[in-house]
Formats: sequence, structure tokens, C-alpha cells
Amino acid sequence: MTGALAETLAAIRPVDAGARAEAAERLDRMTKPRGALGQVEALAVDLAGIAGACPPPVPEPAAVAVFAADHGVHARGVTPWPQEVTAQMVANFLAGGAVVNAFARRIGASVHVVDVGVAAPLDAADGLLVRRVAPGTADMTAGPALERSQALAAVEAGIAVAAELVAAGHRCLVTGDMGIANTTAAAALVCAFTGADPGAATGRGTGVDDATLARKTAVVARALARHRPDPADPLGVLAAFGGLEHAGLAGLVLGGAAHRVPVLLDGVNAGAAALVAAAFAPDALGYCVAGHRSAEPGHRLALAHLGLEPLLDLGMRLGEGTGALLALPVLQAAAQAMADVATFDAAGVVDKDA
Repeated sequence: MTGALAETLAAIRPVDAGARAEAAERLDRMTKPRGALGQVEALAVDLAGIAGACPPPVPEPAAVAVFAADHGVHARGVTPWPQEVTAQMVANFLAGGAVVNAFARRIGASVHVVDVGVAAPLDAADGLLVRRVAPGTADMTAGPALERSQALAAVEAGIAVAAELVAAGHRCLVTGDMGIANTTAAAALVCAFTGADPGAATGRGTGVDDATLARKTAVVARALARHRPDPADPLGVLAAFGGLEHAGLAGLVLGGAAHRVPVLLDGVNAGAAALVAAAFAPDALGYCVAGHRSAEPGHRLALAHLGLEPLLDLGMRLGEGTGALLALPVLQAAAQAMADVATFDAAGVVDKDA
């Protein structure tokens, strides 16, 4: 393998075990009962390992990269929403009118929309990164969703976006997605990498009724039976099912890992992309933080397979990066506490465990 993907994979190193150990030891000396911060302590250790420093720097500013693309499997009736909604929602993101924009404004993150495969042509706009590989995927039940070259181009587009955002000074990458019918492709990806049954991995997405859910599940099963993907060949799995946004998000994860910045994962589409990234480079997983647990069943399966414990569980299933954004203050607070909280000896406080 040559090119940007190969260079990125070669640059990914395991997180720093020494910094992790130092962070764990410091947490035990901080002026609080040992383990009192629960999962936040494990998060602080993770951030130290990612940064290779204790205390780790606060991961700010953060950038949300919303990868947008369309899906040929939409023609199989897996959602009642028309495909045009993808482009319409991209316009809404760029106008600042979506939930992701509201959350990002409150939390202080920037929003960047990446057109990696929207079917309709988009006008140039501030905040839009045009990395279009194709005008959507083909129908994965009729043949491969993508050519291998297209899947590779989309992964490398995500790698390039990560590099651009880090070069611009961002120290946390937040995954976002937009694509009508993309939870169908996500379910297929989850099944391919975890071995789950389509009935267990396929969810209601935008809130489909029982008949549509049954049809969607059957579509996922049909695509899996047609392609029989090899999870050891992540590029082949992406080519079989798509989507272009999943490939782009996988590249964002790999690029974040290569640049040693945390990647805060959103819901089921991010989980599917993380499965792809981990298949390319298992060490990339050490740079991922699960922002929340989506209501989508496939997301639970993906997180369990990846061994990631989400920071929040709010029953959300919107996508866009919204659940991950709500977890961002927890991520930043974990690093802030490591830097600011005094140790027992420095504060002159008696440690009962000393």
C-alpha cells in the first residue's frame, strides 16, 4: 500500500504507556478520595496517553467535522425521507440552523461540513470543505456500493481533513455525519466487523415504522449475503457497503491518531467508522473517546466490540456530532482537573491512604 493512507498508518503509534501510568499515580495523590471521579479518572488517563504528557493539555479548541454523503440503497425504501434532505441539511448546517450548530455555539466548537459524496451539487460556502469523491454510492444490494479506489479516496479525504484541522490549531476532532439512509450502511458495516445478525444491528434511524424497519433489516441481510465481506480487508468492506461519509470518518480517526489528538466519537455512524479505522490500525483506537451511547442498537454492538465505554447515555439518535459535542465539556474538564487540582502533599492535606 502506498499514498496518504499508508503514510498515515505508518505514523500511528500506541498511546504513551508511561504518561498513562504517571496520570494514574497523580490521580491517586490528588485531593479527593481515590477513584471518586469514576469514569472521568479513566478518561484523564486516556488523555495523558494520547498527548504523551501528564498532565495532558486541555483538548481545545475542538472542531466538528460533519461528513455528508448520499446512498444508493435509499432506492430500496429503507427510509421515508427523500434523498434531497441530505443537501438541504448541509445548507442548514452552513446557515447555522441545525442542532449541531446550536450545541457547538454553546460549547465553543467550530463546525466544518465535508461534502464527500452528496448527490446534489452544492454551492461554495464558508465552512464547506469540498472533498467529493462521487455523487453518492451505488445500491449495495445490486453490487458494490463503491469501487475500491473510491473507498480509498474517501478515507484519504478524511485523513486530509484531520491534518487541515490540526494544522489550524484544533486539538480535538469531533465526528459528525449527514446522509439519508446512512444508518443502513452503518448496520451493514457493524455486522461485517462484529459478526452480529442484521436483526440485532439494524435500528430505526430517523424513526421508521415497523414495516420499514423490517424492510431495512432485510436489505442489510441481502447485502451481507451478496458480498460476504472479509473484516480483515477494511477497504473491501467499505467498497461493499459504503458510505462515503463512513470512509471519510474512518480517515478522520486515523488522521487524528497520527497527529496524537483525541477523536470524540458520536453515534452509530461514527461507531461504524471506528470499526473500519481499528481494522486498518488497531492502535488508532487508543485515540478514540466514545462521546455517548446512541439509541441505535448497532452502536451498542460497535462500542462493545471496540471496548469503548461512552461518557453519556441520553437516548439520542440524531447524528450530526450532537451527542459527542455534549460530552466535550467532560473531556475538557478531565484534563483541566489533572492540571489544576492540588495533590495531598502540595496542599498540606492529610491523605488517609498515605
